[in-house]
Amino acid sequence: MQDWTPQIEPGSGPKYLAIAEALSNDIAAGRVRRGARLPSQRLLAARLGFDLTTVTRAYREAQRQGLIEGDGRRGSFVRKSPPQPVSSDLSAGRSGGMNTPPEGVAGKLSSEFIRAAENVLARDCGAPFHYQVSTGMARARQAGEEILRSRSIPFGNENLLVTAGGQHALHAIFSAELKRGDVLAVGRYVYPGILSLARRFGIQLCVVDGDDEGMLPEALDAACQRSAVRAVYLVPSNDNPTTVTMGAARREALAGVVTSHKVSIIEDDAYGLLATRPATPFAALVPDLTWHIASVSKLITPGLRVAWMRVPNAASAWRLGADLHETTIMASPLNAAVVAEWVDTGVFFDLIDDVRNEARSRQAIARSCLPQASFAAHEDGYHLWLELGDDAIPSQISDALRQQGVSATAGEAFAADRSQNHRALRVSIGGSMSQDQLRRGLSVLAAVLQPDVTRKSLLV
Repeated sequence: MQDWTPQIEPGSGPKYLAIAEALSNDIAAGRVRRGARLPSQRLLAARLGFDLTTVTRAYREAQRQGLIEGDGRRGSFVRKSPPQPVSSDLSAGRSGGMNTPPEGVAGKLSSEFIRAAENVLARDCGAPFHYQVSTGMARARQAGEEILRSRSIPFGNENLLVTAGGQHALHAIFSAELKRGDVLAVGRYVYPGILSLARRFGIQLCVVDGDDEGMLPEALDAACQRSAVRAVYLVPSNDNPTTVTMGAARREALAGVVTSHKVSIIEDDAYGLLATRPATPFAALVPDLTWHIASVSKLITPGLRVAWMRVPNAASAWRLGADLHETTIMASPLNAAVVAEWVDTGVFFDLIDDVRNEARSRQAIARSCLPQASFAAHEDGYHLWLELGDDAIPSQISDALRQQGVSATAGEAFAADRSQNHRALRVSIGGSMSQDQLRRGLSVLAAVLQPDVTRKSLLV
């Protein structure tokens, strides 16, 4: 019998979940060997000083997570092999070409969700199942206030809204604030969701030149002088797809340009909080001109469609709130309440730390597999950007990587101006794939990046 007694910290949430989480961590760390027989539920309850029902529930939760299996009277045993992903509608095609946070410690996200949901329902079992006001659940807005406060962004009750994800917030801005024919300034490469919204709402895109620090202030100034630019779209931290992060001087210079021309900024800060030292957002530099969006999807998981949108003034908030209500009614109240609970307890930032640490580990794998200077990346990010040679065919390379389980998207999908050739590739190193799977996929990519004869042989 395995002589296992978990270390349960006081105040770590429901005891049964703490036991299951401790078991998961000890298995991963090798402190509990696979195939080992666990102490009986009664014995473990006596060791911990817990009720037997608590330990019974913990073992049941561990079995649900695929950590252990029961063998009748012989007791409970740690599974000899890690649980394999189930091929179903819930697990198949999880990336689908999307850029998703890496999944780190197995079961932690689900256990934290369950713990937070139980706490929320214990306080008020009805609130998460009712309609909410158009600006979002009050507790979720309070959590957003804490997020904004940590970034030195001024706010008020009247200009902070909760949305069903960042894309929902962007849709509301295009629908309620922009008019058909308005000009939106963007970089050479831009998030595809913006391209779709521009086509849907008849917004003209003005491509502004940039460098390795993002959009050039002088180029934006020239664009504003040439045409009536209504707004500029920016992902200032770990840009999707180019991974560029603007420095403080570049941000201040661009803030000066938009102020002089009275141009609004749509600040999509999807990755801002992943940085070890988050940069000052535009909403802190030019609050009267900035729509700032911070979402959970790229920080923790895309399954929680919760985001905060800070708008310049109360009038914008009223218009946007009405559009949010008309299009999606509201962010899921239970998800919003869970995220708010995480912010209150600090779990939100712990989970971001987990994603950041896993992303750094995967960046190290990328550096070990790929030729030096062959790609751009943010040290805390989970996507790579490759500028390819003239003879490269990005779609063929992405197909080769997809066969290895690695998501890659040709640069053309991000191109604001598709009249030119775009020899580039965004490679996502997050999602549910293991580090070993990533290493194998990037080894294929390294081979593909070799001279033509190697590439042709791999892509036949």
